[in-house]
This record gives sequence, C-alpha cells and structure tokens, in this order.
Amino acid sequence: MKNLTLHTPEGVRDIYNSEYEKKLDVLYNLRKCFKSYGYMPISTPTFEYFDTFSKEVGSCKSNEMFKFFDREGNTLVLRPDITPSVARAAAMYFSDIDGPVKLSYEGNVFINYHSLQGRLKESTQAGLEFIGDSSAMADAEILTIVVRALKDAGLKEFEIGVGHNDVVRGLIDAAALSCEKEEQLINFISNKNFFGAKDLLEKSGVSKGLIELFELTGKILNSPEGWDTYLEKAKKYKKVYDALEYLTKLYELLKKNGVMEYISFELGMISEYKYYTGIIFTGYSYGVGEPLVKGGRYDTLLSHFGKASPAIGFAITVDQLMLALERQV
Repeated sequence: MKNLTLHTPEGVRDIYNSEYEKKLDVLYNLRKCFKSYGYMPISTPTFEYFDTFSKEVGSCKSNEMFKFFDREGNTLVLRPDITPSVARAAAMYFSDIDGPVKLSYEGNVFINYHSLQGRLKESTQAGLEFIGDSSAMADAEILTIVVRALKDAGLKEFEIGVGHNDVVRGLIDAAALSCEKEEQLINFISNKNFFGAKDLLEKSGVSKGLIELFELTGKILNSPEGWDTYLEKAKKYKKVYDALEYLTKLYELLKKNGVMEYISFELGMISEYKYYTGIIFTGYSYGVGEPLVKGGRYDTLLSHFGKASPAIGFAITVDQLMLALERQV
C-alpha cells in the first residue's frame, strides 16, 4: 500500500520551480491587461453557500460540486465557477452605484469531474465581469479584451467561437417538441450531428422552412454574409431573427476593433451554464482539447441575488492557457 501522505488526490497537482514562475508571469500579464481597460480587482471566498451555485442559478451540476457542512449544518461548496460569486458580491456592495461596474478576478475553482479525461479538478481562472451595460458595445469590449489578453500572455494562434443563446433556443422553441425529443435534439446539436437533428425534426413533423433554419446550428461562419440567406426565413421566428441581427451589429464593432482575425461565429453553440441569456463564446488553441476561455452575457443572474442588472463576462482557464503556450514553442 502506497504512502498517501506523499501523493496528491486524483485531479489535483503540485506546481513548482520554473513552471510556477511561468504561471505567475501569465497571471501578471493578464492582470496588467485587465487593469489597462479599467477593470478593478475583486476577491471572493474559495467556498460559499450551496445556494450561490444552485440549480436555480444554473451553474455547475450539483453532483460535480465538492460539498461540506459548517457548524450550523448549512451546505457549503468549493466554488466551481467564480461568476456567481462575483455577481453575489456585486449585488451586495455595488447596488447603489449608478453606471457600469467593471471587475476583474483570479482564483481557483473546483469541479469534481466523474471522468477526468485530462481535466483537473482544481484549476486557476482569471477573468472579468462587466456589470450594468446591456449594449453590443459592452459585448464587443469583452470579446476584444479576450483577444488582447491572450495575445498579451504570449499566445499566437487561437480562435474565439461566438454564438447567441437565442439562435438555438429560438429554433428549439419554434419546433415545439416534447421534453424527451428536445433533449435529444440538444444532444445532437451539441455534438454537431446535424444529420441526426434533421432526421429527428423530419420525423416530428417540423416544417421544411424551420428545418432549413436549423442548418445554421451546424455552421461556423466568418461574417454575417454566411447567414444573410437565412434572414428571410428567420423573420417568422422573432427570437432567432433578433439574435442574428444582433450578431451582425456585434460583427461590425469587432471588425472596427481589429479582432475579427481571431473570431468566428458558431451559431449552434450551447453552454452548460444555464444563466447565459445572450451571446456565448468559447476559445481554443491548437493541441489543447479543453477550452482556454469561456464566457457570455447573463442579464438575469444578478437578480437571483437581489440586484436586477445586465452583465457579461469571461473566465480564462490559466492551466489550459499555459499548456497552449508550451505547445506553441
């Protein structure tokens, strides 16, 4: 029997010497970038009450959280996601501030994955939350900072895929499927199996025009020209049409900011976080299977903590970023 006192538990690891120095350098460069855009640092507790990340909030699955109890018997969790923590703090400390609140953070998150597949149960995140602005300008600012931050960290080749919650949600609502079939359809779209999705929709009696619109969920596009031909059909479905029009506006802003070289539009994107309400995005680099960055708009999350306010943010997984930096050398 091995001596467990010399080993770390499954899914966590020690970082030391030059590797840790590199990690500190990456965090410094990210922090410097965030500060240059006017974001002020905030630190929230490593563990919080379970309700901060509950099903109603729409964060991590309950069975993937590390749970324990305090002396009064309250259920506590190691934070699996920092955004709800910052939303809670913002609702508590900045509720009387008129105008936007810009916050930056860094810290470790903990997810008890059932199957690791190369993923760590403890990882470091650094990110931003832009609270109090619902405009496309705010979305463009956040995406622009994502690109700048990754470049400032030294990453040369990466891509940010941008979607919109209402494209997929609007199409699924219009299809009016049973709960079971809706779940199957979401699974097909998530796995980019358009043929499976098309077969399910045809067998469910969905109209030909709507099925053709579902083709959007299988496309990765570089500009609005890719969805122009679908706009006429989308006019029947307001949620889908408005989302496509919004992405067109966002594209123009991102183009003006000079970051479209690193951005594409993935209209079938679905996030595991249920609190997203508008654009969602994920960043990848070559040779790294897990996302470097995740983010999106969450205009209803703060109301869970008593402050109705629009917001958008992102988190860079520093461990994945370091792996990408190592593999590009």
